[in-house]
Amino acid sequence: MIVYADRDGERLDAAVARLTGSVTRSAAQKLLERGMILRGGQPAKKNDRTAIGDAIEIRLPEPEPTTAVAEDIPLNIVYEDDDVIVINKPKGLVVHPAAGHASGTLVNALLHHCAGSLSGIGGELRPGIVHRIDKDTSGLIIAAKNDFSHHALAKQLADHTLARTYECIAVGNFREDRGTIDAPIGRCPTNRKKMAIVPNGRSAVTHWEVLARFHGYTHLRCRLETGRTHQIRVHLAYKSHPIAGDTVYGSAAPKLGLHSQCLHAVGLKFLHPRTGEEIALTCPLPQEFTAALEKLNGGTA
Repeated sequence: MIVYADRDGERLDAAVARLTGSVTRSAAQKLLERGMILRGGQPAKKNDRTAIGDAIEIRLPEPEPTTAVAEDIPLNIVYEDDDVIVINKPKGLVVHPAAGHASGTLVNALLHHCAGSLSGIGGELRPGIVHRIDKDTSGLIIAAKNDFSHHALAKQLADHTLARTYECIAVGNFREDRGTIDAPIGRCPTNRKKMAIVPNGRSAVTHWEVLARFHGYTHLRCRLETGRTHQIRVHLAYKSHPIAGDTVYGSAAPKLGLHSQCLHAVGLKFLHPRTGEEIALTCPLPQEFTAALEKLNGGTA
């Protein structure tokens, strides 16, 4: 799409929004950041202003898919039957399609493995997904194969009978052996990509206990009572003990070989939605996590 500026000195993002009528100003700013708006044939800068007669070329990205497609992506299956499937998700795997991640997600893999047999409650982009874990958090995640199971598991999430246990390496040393962090979480008012402790946030409770202490770091086990976005990461950062490697709420830990959060969903306990039987599952720590512990045990960090 090419439009021609009819005003002098107008901000380029505002001009694009006004002249197209279909591209919002915020969308224009994102296109500018991605180099997809050209002025005189060259990528325009975010703060550029127009001159009358400027030829402004707008390159719109391909539309995101409205449905997820099946993809043959290997899965580490910990438990599976006709109603539920539990996966040990590796670090780096996104749970469901979203902006910037239209494919290559856990949902795409589940659609292939389960041959479309997933609950539809989560919608066309999140079939079967009962709860989520962050892209760079590894470990156990459960998905529902039918709506009956999805409703039952969602109820267990709400009443806390679906228990999720994590292990992490936190920065700093804890005086107590165990404790509880009860602090409401909401969208960060100064950075919309982050979460924060805010007075009007949603209730969030994390129980923690020390597994091992090292010089400058602590190995923790955390149990979620609630499941807010980034909950453990936000709560520990709030207590001045961010997770090692967490570049969003703390910083990388290159001496430990960590460049994203060292957080692993190690345990999952739930009542089977059809039989009522208690199912308790665990999975081992990933290699990156154990390598960091070995460095700390050897005093090489």
